[in-house]
Amino acid sequence: MNENQRELITATIPILRAHGLTLTTHFYNRMFLHHPDLKNTFNMGNQKSGKQQNALAMAVLAYAENIANPGVLLPELKRIGHKHVSLDIRPEHYPIVGNHLIASIKEVLGEAASQEILEAWEIAYNQLAELMIGIEADCYKSQTKKIGGWTGWRPFEVKEKVKESDEITSFYLYPSDGGKVVKHLPGQFISLKVFLPELGLNQARQYSISSAPNEQYYRISVKKEVNLQLNVNGMISNFLHDQIQVGDPVYLTAPVGDFTLNPKKGTPITFISGGVGLTPLISMLQTLLPNQSSQVYWLHACRNQTVHAFKKDVYKIAETYPNMQQHIFYDALTEKDKKDGVIQGPLDLNKIDPIPKKSQYYICGPAGFIAQQYKILIDKGVAVSDISYEEFGPQSLNLN
Repeated sequence: MNENQRELITATIPILRAHGLTLTTHFYNRMFLHHPDLKNTFNMGNQKSGKQQNALAMAVLAYAENIANPGVLLPELKRIGHKHVSLDIRPEHYPIVGNHLIASIKEVLGEAASQEILEAWEIAYNQLAELMIGIEADCYKSQTKKIGGWTGWRPFEVKEKVKESDEITSFYLYPSDGGKVVKHLPGQFISLKVFLPELGLNQARQYSISSAPNEQYYRISVKKEVNLQLNVNGMISNFLHDQIQVGDPVYLTAPVGDFTLNPKKGTPITFISGGVGLTPLISMLQTLLPNQSSQVYWLHACRNQTVHAFKKDVYKIAETYPNMQQHIFYDALTEKDKKDGVIQGPLDLNKIDPIPKKSQYYICGPAGFIAQQYKILIDKGVAVSDISYEEFGPQSLNLN
């Protein structure tokens, strides 16, 4: 890409800021019209909610803003690459996306999209596609090198269903071929694919692995949705709760994700979760404590004790390891909760003393919950590099 082409890309930034969502919405509609089979690959729940269109609009804008030095986007591109690998996105998908994206730019921008601008964006997209394909190829290669590794969709069997709370049930998933599975990094997720009869489509959703790493199985812990207007994500979760029984098959891709446990020797670690956001942190906690001498803090918030998943497990861990301290927040307290030391919610770091400034923080929960905890930590002087967070679904937070 030459300097003139970079300037043309930069000149489209104001348009992308003003009309990026219109562009990406048009793009997805156009692509699905010409390739309806891709509805089996993309999350149609995120399409219906607009999350995916918004995430793509933000990504396209970020790429345009950094066209002179796209390397600064590498951490975010790697995160996207992990999501792509979890959905078995392959190099042959990129030309399809590129053709419809360039056509959408022309159709949405109209006369403002000169031939030179379209050519510049085509070059820019091809460079980005080449970069993404390389990132994903490295990830696929890494997966196949590991013991129990694989790429694509592998058949698994549900061996156990365990109710963890009134809302959350755990599913123990073993490979149907009887082989080993990759030892995941604590915090990683898998994609699970099922056929939804209501849509007539295969649909996939990412679930954090809630078990400690092992070579036999994965455990996912899924929240049942009670909203009458379910999106597709809720439909998949409820399908697992209501339809999937012990012995039934499901399909998984290998574990991926960069929200992973990376403890620094001698540094305390603080886990902060809201609701079902505790699932990746449980895997981290189970892995960390047998090898951690520094202080570990477990902070969790949920509505009440009936929806508090893994309560007994975490209490048992806290009793076993004296260097662990937990603080639980409920929206509504009973007298027993008060005697047990549960704090009136929502989760408030200012109600806990002491929480060390020098700690590694791992946060998981709804986007608003993450943003709130992040702001409090920054205001307390915690370094950005010491805060890691995982947002379920397409990325909408850009805190780091």
